[in-house]
Amino acid sequence: MGAWTALRAARAGRDTLLIDAFGAGHARATSGDETRIIRAAHGADTLYLQWSREARDAWTSFGEETGEPIFVQSGALWFARRDDGFEAISLETLTSEGVPVERLTLGDLATRWPQISTEGVGFAVFEPEAGILMARRGVAAVARAVTSAGGRFERASVRPGTVKGRTLLDVVGADGQRFPADAFVFACGPWLPRLFPDVLGDLIRVTKQDVLFVGPPPGDGRFDAERLPCWVDYDAAFYGIPAVDGRGFKVAPDRYGPVFDPTDGERLVDPESVRLARQFLRRRFPALADQPIVEARVCQYETTPDTHFVIDRHPGLDNVWLVGGGSGHGFKHGPVIGRHVLSLMDGHPSHEDEGRFAIARPRVPAPGLRTSADLRS
Repeated sequence: MGAWTALRAARAGRDTLLIDAFGAGHARATSGDETRIIRAAHGADTLYLQWSREARDAWTSFGEETGEPIFVQSGALWFARRDDGFEAISLETLTSEGVPVERLTLGDLATRWPQISTEGVGFAVFEPEAGILMARRGVAAVARAVTSAGGRFERASVRPGTVKGRTLLDVVGADGQRFPADAFVFACGPWLPRLFPDVLGDLIRVTKQDVLFVGPPPGDGRFDAERLPCWVDYDAAFYGIPAVDGRGFKVAPDRYGPVFDPTDGERLVDPESVRLARQFLRRRFPALADQPIVEARVCQYETTPDTHFVIDRHPGLDNVWLVGGGSGHGFKHGPVIGRHVLSLMDGHPSHEDEGRFAIARPRVPAPGLRTSADLRS
């Protein structure tokens, strides 16, 4: 969110400074893992569908421009257990919006991807133009593009500095260095609520999320991105990404973990996450159930109760914008969020969000924009 906002600003001719405490694409960031899914399926929500399609084009163009591919078109596969679930609603919406999509029978699944067990599945929804974003690589590339566009990048841990009336004059680093500006965008991922506790309160909750990479058997290419799509088992609360760049098959439990400190929290995967992942793999990808874990990550979700983003002006500071509540959902939309934020700052709101990102708007808990059917407690 922050890197793309900075890139949009720099390319629009603004004097732009991008600041990050740990560097672009670092291991503590929500976007610091290797890969993310980008898909248009969002239930009945057409805004996120449209945004994701625009973002997909932007990521693709950016990769072509930089010579550093960011998007891998593997497709995305949804395992549906109910005729009236998220998948069926998404299928209807995608079809009405003209996005390529297929409804697949169990026979279709067995023919195309025999490495998948269809136990408990009623049908599947396949989005062929969806795929994989190379997350860590993408963030670093966008940050480099900011400097190529005339902006600057600083590695510093900063907090809001001097306030005069309703105007923030600068941010201040841990070493006391001050960075003045006319306008500020705080797109700080899991650190945003701790920078503005009085404004955000409990609006954004940061939780620990374990991610595992399973090594396929020697010589077995069935689980590579060339032969398997990204997948989501919504009702089982698991998602995954096929092996890419020589790394393992990614599988992640999509339930909210414990509250997590993104700065000092230990990045150690819970053994229970491994147990649950193997249990799921045995049911859905049986050839991988007993294969070794070759890598692991601890990421975090930073989510609002209804899973909609926060993109709004600070209620007490006219030149400050708060952008967060993104997680992987925000990562894929990054190019469009950057455009949207810049339009708001320029005083040209498109009203396309219909106020859903406002800080003060009441938020009713809902699972629909994440992959999991679990509600946040």
